[in-house]
Amino acid sequence: MDQPSMLELVSAVRDFIEQRAMPELKGHTAFHARVAANALGIVARELEHGTVSGEAERARLASLLGHDGALDALNRELCKKIRDGRVGLETPGLAEHLALTTRDKVVIDQPNYGGLKRFLAD
Repeated sequence: MDQPSMLELVSAVRDFIEQRAMPELKGHTAFHARVAANALGIVARELEHGTVSGEAERARLASLLGHDGALDALNRELCKKIRDGRVGLETPGLAEHLALTTRDKVVIDQPNYGGLKRFLAD
């Protein structure tokens, strides 16, 4: 028998908090339960989308910088080049990379954000 996935476990705890616990809670305790449920939603979306969006980000960075590497190292290198003025919005692919990376992070952190809906509609 297979064990439940991390996503299934996180989703089950979030569902319990939202559907069973929160209706019984009041005041500050209800507020903290809402915060916990929202945090578990972020974890669930990260488990669901994080690997794919992280790999896409790493591939775009490798293309921009002209070599492969780990995501953190490539991001640090891009930041340094932007700070030093060696890379800017006029650099081909940078604006698109920044827009897509931001979109992917907002999908995980704030999927109901109004600006995301407009971005996805365009």
